[in-house]
Amino acid sequence: MAGDARRRTPNLKGTKVGSGGQGKQALEGKGPTPKAEDRTYHQAHKRKQAAERLAAKRGQTQRGGDRASAPRSSAPRGSAPRGGKKVSTEDLVTGRNAVLEALRARIPATTLYVAARMEIDDRIRETLSIATHRDIPVLEIMRPELDRLTGGDLLHQGVALAVKPYEYAHPDDLLRRGAPALVVALDGVTDPRNLGAIIRSVAAFGGDGVVLPQRRSVGVTPAAWRASAGAIARVPVAMASNLAQTITAYKKQGVFVIGLDGDGDVALPALELADRPLLVVAGSEGQGLSRLVRELCDQIVSIPIGRATESLNASVATSIALYAIATTRASAE
Repeated sequence: MAGDARRRTPNLKGTKVGSGGQGKQALEGKGPTPKAEDRTYHQAHKRKQAAERLAAKRGQTQRGGDRASAPRSSAPRGSAPRGGKKVSTEDLVTGRNAVLEALRARIPATTLYVAARMEIDDRIRETLSIATHRDIPVLEIMRPELDRLTGGDLLHQGVALAVKPYEYAHPDDLLRRGAPALVVALDGVTDPRNLGAIIRSVAAFGGDGVVLPQRRSVGVTPAAWRASAGAIARVPVAMASNLAQTITAYKKQGVFVIGLDGDGDVALPALELADRPLLVVAGSEGQGLSRLVRELCDQIVSIPIGRATESLNASVATSIALYAIATTRASAE
């Protein structure tokens, strides 16, 4: 129609309209996908909340009496049942004697674990009494849970003590404990049971302590605690960054150094240095003394044994040597 003033709608077919920047944020991405347990709609999140509520209900501890009457826990392996705090097996003392000795020596402890329905003896009664008076939490858990907590250690005897990491002494501190000094150093011993047995012998024969090298050596572990029958609580263990340097420093302070080896040139009964300040060095059963340590020794001492026996392990050889030294010193007095 001519003169029609009505505005006609333009044909927009094929026309592309810009987003005005609205798609820029989408191009940047939404970041990493949250974990399943952090997504409120996910079943993993609901299971996590249920587990936290259950842990909160079980977080209360009751102490006292001949048996620990604490709530049972379903702690996973390697973690504590209460509060979700992880406990390393390296920080657990196991065994009735070892736990009791650690408590008697007031080793800093955080939690005492006891197996449910276990047989109570005098050691357990004293253990519970000390823990109660020192306000150490006592948790009663099922034996399978205690097995998992101790890393599968079936020799825990129904009790385990969570302690703070062992604090090693300085090698020089061992020489200030008495005169003449009697210290044992281990060169390449990696078996914690040997370490525990040696520490027990050091305590039995009046030794002043044990020196361990920082590398290629066993440290104070739950197995060492148990093998020592708790003697680690009474005998200081020092850590040397370099064993050869420590031996040299000892010699400068007037300490004689003897190494134990089957091929030694001095038989133990003929040891003339027994009444002097002594550092007794024991090597590993397989490798023996290292070359440098052997060269630093004033004497290499052998223990006479029968031909049918090839050698003695480190703990047995050290125990025999310490007994002979202690006997000689007692006779001299």
